[in-house]
Amino acid sequence: MSFDYKRMVKFEHNVGEKEKKYRLYAGIALLVISVFTAKIALLLIGLVLVATGYSGWCPVYSGLNKSTFVPSDDASSQ
Repeated sequence: MSFDYKRMVKFEHNVGEKEKKYRLYAGIALLVISVFTAKIALLLIGLVLVATGYSGWCPVYSGLNKSTFVPSDDASSQ
C-alpha cells in the first residue's frame, strides 16, 4: 500500500456526516480535558479532530485513498 501525496492536497470531502460528529465531540472532549490536565498531546489531537470534523476533509484519508463520505441526492433532485 502506498501513500499518494498528490491526492492528499486535493482537499476533497472524505469524512462522512456520522464520523464528523464523532470527531467533533471527541475533539472538544480532548480540548476540555487538556485544559484541566495541561497535556499538550491531548490539545494537539483535539485540535486535529475538531479541524477535520469541521472541514470534512482528512489528509490521512486522502493519502490512503479512503473515504467515508456519501454524497447526498438532494443536489441532483433539484
